Amino acid sequence: MSRQANRGTESKKMSSELFTLTYGALVTQLCKDYENDEDVNKQLDKMGYNIGVRLIEDFLARSNVGRCHDFRETADVIAKVAFKMYLGITPSITNWSPAGDEFSLILENNPLVDFVELPDNHSSLIYSNLLCGVLRGALEMMAVEAKFVQDTLKGDGVTEIRMRFIRRIEDNLPAGEE
Repeated sequence: MSRQANRGTESKKMSSELFTLTYGALVTQLCKDYENDEDVNKQLDKMGYNIGVRLIEDFLARSNVGRCHDFRETADVIAKVAFKMYLGITPSITNWSPAGDEFSLILENNPLVDFVELPDNHSSLIYSNLLCGVLRGALEMMAVEAKFVQDTLKGDGVTEIRMRFIRRIEDNLPAGEE
């Protein structure tokens, strides 16, 4: 019985390491394909956005989470449900703005950066920028901004993603439907 439990843990670890290494290969290829880090950052964000637009459907189907009523509730769902479901981590939510339209997600351990060291000639690369794109894509009906403000790959103690609510995009549903 304990042998099967170990297999589940080993399988999850292997899947996580495979994902991390595959993501690293993707970033490496983008660095070869584009001339500068800014173009790679834009591509990672664009790819993440496209993933997020599709991932939200899977998330809503698998999580049984209902509609969020405000940005604080959205932040809780992102940190406690979505990150846990897809990356196996639970970032902390901090640094709320007084208006309640900005917050930070603090990732103590970013699984995308395992086994990674940035070369000196890629100092402006935002290696995990895919995550910002995924957040923007998944929340496209809210029009949010997501950007890295701290990164452990650049010597910071934690990885911090700053989220800012811009506006809510209204659904074009017929009257009476929600």
